[in-house]
Amino acid sequence: MKIRKPLMIRRSLALALAAALAPATAGAADLLQTYEMARNGDTTLAIAESNTLITKEGSVQARAALLPQVSGSASLTRRRTEPEGSPRSFESTSRNYGLNASQTLFNWGQFSSLRAERSLSAAADQDLAAASDDLMVRTAAAYFDVLVAIESLAAAETNEAAGKRQFDYADKRLEVGLAPITDVHEARAQYDAARANTILARNALQDAYQALAELTGQPVRDLRALPADFRPELPSMRSDADAWVAAAIQNNPNLRSSELRAQAANQGVETARAGHLPTLSLSGGWSKGATWGDSIASEDGGGTGQSTGSSIGLTLSVPIFSGGATQSRVRQAVAQRDIAQDQFEQQRRALDRNTRNLYQALVAGVSEVEARRLAVVSAQSALEASQVGLEVGTRTVLDVVQNQRTLFQAQVEYARSKYNFLLNRLLLSQATGELDVDSLRQVNALLSVDAEAQLQDPSVLRQ
Repeated sequence: MKIRKPLMIRRSLALALAAALAPATAGAADLLQTYEMARNGDTTLAIAESNTLITKEGSVQARAALLPQVSGSASLTRRRTEPEGSPRSFESTSRNYGLNASQTLFNWGQFSSLRAERSLSAAADQDLAAASDDLMVRTAAAYFDVLVAIESLAAAETNEAAGKRQFDYADKRLEVGLAPITDVHEARAQYDAARANTILARNALQDAYQALAELTGQPVRDLRALPADFRPELPSMRSDADAWVAAAIQNNPNLRSSELRAQAANQGVETARAGHLPTLSLSGGWSKGATWGDSIASEDGGGTGQSTGSSIGLTLSVPIFSGGATQSRVRQAVAQRDIAQDQFEQQRRALDRNTRNLYQALVAGVSEVEARRLAVVSAQSALEASQVGLEVGTRTVLDVVQNQRTLFQAQVEYARSKYNFLLNRLLLSQATGELDVDSLRQVNALLSVDAEAQLQDPSVLRQ
């Protein structure tokens, strides 16, 4: 499997984004610029980076247990003694200092624990890579949500304006006796519903902007959107779902992390079984001490003495009986290993299904976007024809109202289908472990027009 190493992820991405953003238009918040803001301000990614650092320290600590352990000690002691039957007391002072060292020669539990921690450390790297990919997807999804909301608001405003025109037209026809009162009521109902839809669409857009600001930590405006002539295309690197699934199984960071954790759990079984094995260690020490002051053995005065000592030895520890604790830990570790392996298999199956579904959604998305575009064209033609028919008396206001509602719904669904296609494209790259700044750059190159230009009054969104 391909192993991703994202420890320097922020530095490498910063360099890549600097090159990518160099030609960008000043003041326009495109997808890459928004991702740069999110990467610097997203707390979820910051938490993932800290968790990675925490986990990686485990292998450092496990390795430290196998290295020499050296400690020093020093003491200064003053002693006062009053023997029974003696008229005087005796005082003495002693000083000692020394060094002690030990080295593990054989401890299978510590060896297997180190291997387990190294597997967990590698898994943490994969988790961080997955968190970085997830931030790209979350940023793109929030960005596309704003674009869909903008197009939905533009369609709602157009629908409201058309409803107002139909209401005014029906009212004038009523005044001259060419239309019944029911036409006015129907037109008024459509107009009021269109006004409500506009209010809801404007609130939805404000919320979408807030959701994007939650990721970036600052307001984002002047977004870039797809042009009117956008035509979706499938990625050319693979031609069928099986090839995409094989790439996902090989490179997906979440699956790779799960596999590494299963390996660590297997090493945990070895660590537990090591409780049955003996351990061997080498130890040594050196000390020096001095004592001065009164001596009980000498009534005349004090005494002094100095001493220096050293030691070296081997210690063999053989477990004999632990009350069943070792066997219990082994059973516990085996159960944890089984859970980790089952979780890996569960995640592999889910990845297989999800990758196939994303590829199929992408293939269907090409046809869906085109069908949605044609639906808008057809709805617009139907509306224009019904308006002409209303003027010549072959259509009613209700026909025009219904066609206007159909056009509004078609425009909203067309906007959703376009940006869902782009998001599915990024999700498929995420599933295969190939999502990176270049993937965002390719999608960003498709966003070339001012998104808010289609709104009647973009300044309302800044209030």
